[in-house]
Amino acid sequence: MAIKYSNKINKIRTFALSLIFIGIAIMYIGIFFRTSMLVMSFFMIVGFLAVLSSALVYGWIGMLSTKAVQVTCPSCNKVTKMLGRVDACMYCKEPLTLDPELEGKEFDEKYNRKKGFMQKS
Repeated sequence: MAIKYSNKINKIRTFALSLIFIGIAIMYIGIFFRTSMLVMSFFMIVGFLAVLSSALVYGWIGMLSTKAVQVTCPSCNKVTKMLGRVDACMYCKEPLTLDPELEGKEFDEKYNRKKGFMQKS
């Protein structure tokens, strides 16, 4: 059974996209409270803050993405971006590493944390 991993950049982008939908849903709930201006305003502001935080997350991951290392995936031969010591290909989900110490070891995202890596050794 092959385990599929996901790329860190794609995980963060998915989180930002979900913040947009959650924010819009919260604002939509506010429409049901049109009779109470205070409750409706609360839902509208909370929903707007969720959408605004999504823009901040998109900006942050965009800046982080510019510093990511570009590598060619050995499986699909496409150029992908890598964050940390281990990551997955954006296209085929193949586990990738640039660290020679981790070659041949089982893929674990804990290798990106220094504390987790030290416990694994």
